[in-house]
Amino acid sequence: MGEPALAIDPVADRPTAADGPDFFCVGAQKGGTRWLYDQVQLHPDFWMPPFKELHYFDRKKPSQRAAKLAAKAAGNLDHLNRRRAKKNFRPLDQRDLDFLDAYADLPWRQVDLDAYARLFASKGGAIAGDITPDYSTLKPNLIERIMARFPAAKVVFIARDPVARVWSHLNMHVRKGDIARDLSASDLMRLVEKRFVVKRSFQTDIVARWRKHVPDEQFGFYLFDDLVTDPDGVRARVLSFLGGDPGKPSGTTKAGFNRKSDSDKAQLSPELRDRLSKHLADELRASARQFGGAAAEWPARYGL
Repeated sequence: MGEPALAIDPVADRPTAADGPDFFCVGAQKGGTRWLYDQVQLHPDFWMPPFKELHYFDRKKPSQRAAKLAAKAAGNLDHLNRRRAKKNFRPLDQRDLDFLDAYADLPWRQVDLDAYARLFASKGGAIAGDITPDYSTLKPNLIERIMARFPAAKVVFIARDPVARVWSHLNMHVRKGDIARDLSASDLMRLVEKRFVVKRSFQTDIVARWRKHVPDEQFGFYLFDDLVTDPDGVRARVLSFLGGDPGKPSGTTKAGFNRKSDSDKAQLSPELRDRLSKHLADELRASARQFGGAAAEWPARYGL
């Protein structure tokens, strides 16, 4: 018998085979998404975009990181790749240059899912994905559109203790200079109630919003606590879920590699810890009920 015919979409007259990304990682922000990118970007079963966080569905313009990377690649690709190797990033090749061109040319004022799918045209037989934790903030109608266009795509979410997640989120903005280091606990609590924090803080809602449009077998849920205590086990489970071979190394990157381990982090004061835990008490309890596992212990950490 001959090869099976490729299914054709009668509406768009395009293949319905596995184009576009094979998976999305939609959070949690500050929950280990950088760890995941580092594990897959050098794994031989994967081809990942040359930078983390595409932000196509949550922003109206390309990432500045992409433009800077394209400029450096155009200037001296060999020099750029030597620098990337020192930082434990994979070297760029023609596929990446094509990707950067296509990314810059995307229609950014409106979502074009077919144009987005073409970003991954060079993946070949490799597994490819989009790791953008801010997709946790997407509205249900857009999630529905994305999953309707990429029905076979898997979705990964790594949940983190809400208090620790919020504090890490604020710390990130302190390092960037967006937030002063000497703010009082009251000032920081006012920031916690701002939309940019709130939208990312209630992980039980985020998971429920995505799971409504993703089949159970295509939703991979993990806990940051397990990543800390058993990185080899979490790596094996995540890679297997995505279709990769956990027995193959991710270059020289170990399972417990944390690219941000040396970053400057302010300490969470007892006063702010207490205020954050009270502010997030309902979410801590809901996480314990819905997520189970290590999350079942989150409320007790704060005397709840």
